[in-house]
Amino acid sequence: MRKIILASASPRRRELLEQGGIPFTVIPSQAEEKITTEQPGQAVEELSYLKCSDIYEKSLGDVLVIGADTVVASEGKILGKPSSQKDAVKMLQSLQGREHEVYTGVTIMAREGNENRKKTFHEKTKVVFYPMSDEEIRSYVNTGEPMDKAGAYGIQGKSAVFIKEISGDYNNVVGLPLARLYQELKNMGIESREW
Repeated sequence: MRKIILASASPRRRELLEQGGIPFTVIPSQAEEKITTEQPGQAVEELSYLKCSDIYEKSLGDVLVIGADTVVASEGKILGKPSSQKDAVKMLQSLQGREHEVYTGVTIMAREGNENRKKTFHEKTKVVFYPMSDEEIRSYVNTGEPMDKAGAYGIQGKSAVFIKEISGDYNNVVGLPLARLYQELKNMGIESREW
């Protein structure tokens, strides 16, 4: 039985893997996050690959490493985590009352004996916010919840009351497209009985 490692400190990704019944260890990547593209799908794939390979290269024996990264994109522009409360307010003002996309890139690297397998993909989910007043935005930002989240909101948290609709995988917005991950593992020949 191989060791499964999540190369992320995200508590939301941990919860999703636990929900999927996948046993794992958390070893967060310390790799410096650099992107070479403005395309959100390619950017999250680059970052997930970077995180995954950082841990994979340091791991010994039979191992499966999962790396992931999530960004929010509005009108083609990538929105990362806010740098300040003012930045969070600005991001939320730009998102309210309109559609935006959430991209999560995932990289899987598996080693069994001398065999190495790798897969990188991304998932996109469209999200629409209800219009929010400046007071609602400031009140939400003051909770502190937006400060460590791409696009300055957590769909599974207090911002849920502002979400009008989503098109695609809800878990992708939380931070890990769990069902797609499971299918990709199966496509790689990694079955749940191996866990």
